[in-house]
Amino acid sequence: MIQAKPIEIEKFPEADLTGLREELLHAGLDSWQAADLILIYLAGKGYGVSNHAARRTATRLESAGYNVQRMKEELEQIALVM
Repeated sequence: MIQAKPIEIEKFPEADLTGLREELLHAGLDSWQAADLILIYLAGKGYGVSNHAARRTATRLESAGYNVQRMKEELEQIALVM
């Protein structure tokens, strides 16, 4: 019997994350402003996140150089379905 693979829905497409990354890198934001941008990005995708989680994530992403794969992993961990 052949089992079908479950369909995986990509929450955060790489193209979107690349755009977010460019904005975070080039806007000259501090960690609080970067956290606000993350909140706005997630809200636009239909997700919520606590301010505290967004600030922690912004700090970790900044120290990781806003690596797109790392951004995807971090956002998937903090995104709450609205």
